[in-house]
Amino acid sequence: MQLFYAPDMDPASGRYALSEEESRHCVRVLRLAPGDSLYLTDGRGTLCRAEVTDVASRRCIVEFRECTEGFGRRDWYLHVAVAPTKNMDRLEWFVEKATEIGIDRITPVVCDRSERRTVKTDRLKRVATGAVKQSLKAYHPIIDEAVPLRELVAAPFDGDSFLAHCEEGLPRRSLKGCLLPGRRSRILIGPEGDFSPEEIALASRSGFVAVSLGESRLRTETAALAAVHSVAFVNEK
Repeated sequence: MQLFYAPDMDPASGRYALSEEESRHCVRVLRLAPGDSLYLTDGRGTLCRAEVTDVASRRCIVEFRECTEGFGRRDWYLHVAVAPTKNMDRLEWFVEKATEIGIDRITPVVCDRSERRTVKTDRLKRVATGAVKQSLKAYHPIIDEAVPLRELVAAPFDGDSFLAHCEEGLPRRSLKGCLLPGRRSRILIGPEGDFSPEEIALASRSGFVAVSLGESRLRTETAALAAVHSVAFVNEK
């Protein structure tokens, strides 16, 4: 299956022109020709089979043949808020792998001990798009702009909220012991220097449950991915 990302597609129109970048990949890399089939997703659950009808070096026109709504829809929801890493490659790696496993929303969160306070989300969105296509998913995760931790913990959330920290003197529960299948979860992952005691106290007052991801001290992106995998594992059928 060759999957292309088409966020503005309208199956009711009958036809769709791939973007210049997607057209180039379709024609020059995959060498698809009129009559060949491919698949499109809008990133919101719609998956369509289409047929190539017209090609040029920078343009590829397809006609919709059949569409499925809610393709691969999950009965659980996951939002991970993670402190941006000093090396952006590591954050991009997390976004890619989390998208492949399954995640609904990613928010870079700026903490007291953050090594990085600005994030170019356009790049993260492109990484997520590539992972959507590679893993054959019809849902594209939301990638937020960076927000202060205090703003994020104050935001309402209809589900279970967790904060993973490494402060041994403070009470923590095992994340895997807290997770339940079919639930909405929001998980906070801090920077390499961990959350400050003030941030942990603030999150606790805001209803976040303090959790541990195991005995090993993990890098930020590893901890975030471990949390994603834990949620996916609990919901595995």
